[in-house]
Amino acid sequence: MDTANLSREETAARSAAVSVRSIRVELDLTGAPERARSGFPTVTTLEFGSTQDGTWLDFIGESVDRVIVNGAEQEVVYDGARIVLQGLAAENVVRVEGVGSYSRSGEGLHRFHDPADERTYLYTQYEPADSRRVMACFEQPDMKASYTFVIDAPAGWEVLSNQSAAKVDAGVGVQRVEFAPTLPISSYITAVAAGPYQRVAGEWSRDDQHIALGVLVRQSLAQHLESDEILEVTRQGLDFFTDAFAYPYPWGKYDQIFVPEYNLGAMENPGLVTFTEAYLSRGAATDAQRAARANTILHEMAHMWFGDLVTMKWWDDLWLKESFADYMGSHASAVATRFHDAWVKFAANRKAWAYQQDQLPTTHPIVADITDLEAAKLNFDGITYAKGAAVLKQLVAFVGDEAFFEGARRYFAQNAFGNTTLDDFLVELSAVSGRDMSEWSEAWLQTTGLSTIRLEKDEEGRSVLVQSDPRPHRLRIGLYDRVDDRVVRRDQIALDIVDERTSLELPDADLVLLNDDDLTYAKVRLDEASLTTVEQSLSSIEDPLARAVVWSSLWNATRDGELSATRYTSIVRTHAPGETNIGLLVGILANALFSIRHYVSATRRQEEQRAWVETAWTALQAADAGSDAQLSWARALATASAFDDVRADDVRALLDGQVPEGLVIDPDLRWQLLTALVTTGHAGADDIVAEQERDDTGSGRTAARRALASRPEASVRAEAWDRAWNDTSLSNDHLDAEIGGFRAGGRRDLVDGFDGEYFARIRDAWTTRSIELAQRLVVGLFPASSDLTLVDAWIAENESAPAALRRIVVEQRDHLARDLRVQATQD
Repeated sequence: MDTANLSREETAARSAAVSVRSIRVELDLTGAPERARSGFPTVTTLEFGSTQDGTWLDFIGESVDRVIVNGAEQEVVYDGARIVLQGLAAENVVRVEGVGSYSRSGEGLHRFHDPADERTYLYTQYEPADSRRVMACFEQPDMKASYTFVIDAPAGWEVLSNQSAAKVDAGVGVQRVEFAPTLPISSYITAVAAGPYQRVAGEWSRDDQHIALGVLVRQSLAQHLESDEILEVTRQGLDFFTDAFAYPYPWGKYDQIFVPEYNLGAMENPGLVTFTEAYLSRGAATDAQRAARANTILHEMAHMWFGDLVTMKWWDDLWLKESFADYMGSHASAVATRFHDAWVKFAANRKAWAYQQDQLPTTHPIVADITDLEAAKLNFDGITYAKGAAVLKQLVAFVGDEAFFEGARRYFAQNAFGNTTLDDFLVELSAVSGRDMSEWSEAWLQTTGLSTIRLEKDEEGRSVLVQSDPRPHRLRIGLYDRVDDRVVRRDQIALDIVDERTSLELPDADLVLLNDDDLTYAKVRLDEASLTTVEQSLSSIEDPLARAVVWSSLWNATRDGELSATRYTSIVRTHAPGETNIGLLVGILANALFSIRHYVSATRRQEEQRAWVETAWTALQAADAGSDAQLSWARALATASAFDDVRADDVRALLDGQVPEGLVIDPDLRWQLLTALVTTGHAGADDIVAEQERDDTGSGRTAARRALASRPEASVRAEAWDRAWNDTSLSNDHLDAEIGGFRAGGRRDLVDGFDGEYFARIRDAWTTRSIELAQRLVVGLFPASSDLTLVDAWIAENESAPAALRRIVVEQRDHLARDLRVQATQD
């Protein structure tokens, strides 16, 4: 095994033998603004006990220069991932001096030079195992320690870490900042950020607790920060979680920093939460975007308890933090902020991620079997997040809010600053609820797959609920009638089901909605009479959560080939323009285009594509001026127009300023519109250069790179292909831009000659690139062919390939096979 890919067994043995006391990390970042300087000096001093003569430290960097064990210098034994330690005593002080590498992949210490003003910004991102790119450490979650960071940086920079600065020494042009020691935390949630970030300060107070708040962003984006709303949601969250968990926020301060070229949505580093800048709009933004940001703020805040205060022992129990945080993000949004409809978007969009992941051949239990770090990296998926959250929502329906939160309070009190497994949580929940939670755990946390529930009639004409893959469900059935151009709930029936078939007395209704209120985790089908009602009146259903369940049901039936893709798109064209919930609308628009590109048969695709462009154009014209719907339809038009040029002249007019009243064409929408024209041959390199001069920012340069790679010429696509595989200087975002350009417009005639080369390249890419960049290449460039022969041959011939790589290829094969299978069922 590659020594960088730590296994569960060896890390368990290490933590059994080594007890970490404290770790001091000294970083010299003064040279960061110099572009030619690739690395930074890093010194780590670790104090720990050991029952063995030797162990290893984890470090990935340019060099390890000195290793000093208990005052004696040792020969450096370093293979690029592990530093061998020998001659250990019962108590040890180890000092490691080395050089770390500035990152362009978003892993470790990422460096970004802002083209808007030439300023340099740094931030760290570690989960699951990249703190070793910055410091020598024990890279596993169950070896917690108190960390003290000491940072040398240019004078005038903001320098941040998990704790507040305890001491600042200012010199000529430089500063040294020493931070207060942290409470015991895992290596992957330590954090550092440095640069001329702009800060907006605030405070949260409760009883005798006063928490300093900070919101930070690079200076060229400061005008788009919306700090007042971010701070308001932060205070609302701290109020909510303080009451809900009965454990005071323990981390001293609460900084939130928005950073460029970020691989995730956000990361829960205690005291210094990092967010992608995608949560900041450079112009118009919908309420759905703000709701998503609020949800993420609260998700990361929940981690301050679920994950940071109490941490899983190993990545098998990743759900102990991510499932809970995903649930809490929606729950706290709904009850503590103005975004009361958080569960609506969860029902239709977030759970779709889980349903998709859970139907892959690589699906896994929520409590997964994670053998090594590569497997851990890939398990930050729809199972661990959205399915886990959905299952917790059903658990709350079973035991009640009070029992659930009391179980959490006891869990924190019992395990604060420690590491836990599944059993530790179930013990507390069983005690407070009076229920044995082992059966629930076996049914929901330790199995794979999902049920499909449908309504049938037996021979006597009685209603029967039929579920595939039976599990225990608590659900509600809504009975809806059409009344005066509205569809309203007349009655609701609550029941528990366990068996494959459950008979029940069910009155007639225009719409019978299984899983009303979205309590359980299951795909539900509409009977034919209900489907007819939906076709005619979906947008007239009053309750947005009911509409979310209906939209989810339609989408799942389409993906499974039970509802024809053209019937689905017809429903969307009829009712999406009338959808008033912006969170739902955004997901519907994305699904409609995906259905056309993946599920509609080849013979109908051009017709459906053109009809969708016309729908987007018409809905844009009809939308209320300045509304979220108007902006959403404009974005949908831009995206769809990359595949059909029927409205190319109108897209050009939008760029030239001929816009509907109230519509804001911000820089990001301008790039979407221009890239659509480029992809269809209605704009070229000169247009792209002119647009970049108009928007010469980091985002603008990335968008220009994508647009240039999107030109519909075989030579252009070949160049994008070559850069993606061979230009190792590309940042994570620039790699995505090349991949996006290569795939633009779905033009197989421009790219199908590369299919064989793809399979010849991926093993080498996996071994030579970081897992983040390798994953982007393997997923992003997977051939969208109509033939599975090449991928099947690779899978058969590469049984020895790394398990994580095989998993990705198997999943991509399954997505393609589903596309072909559903297309074959179409009219």
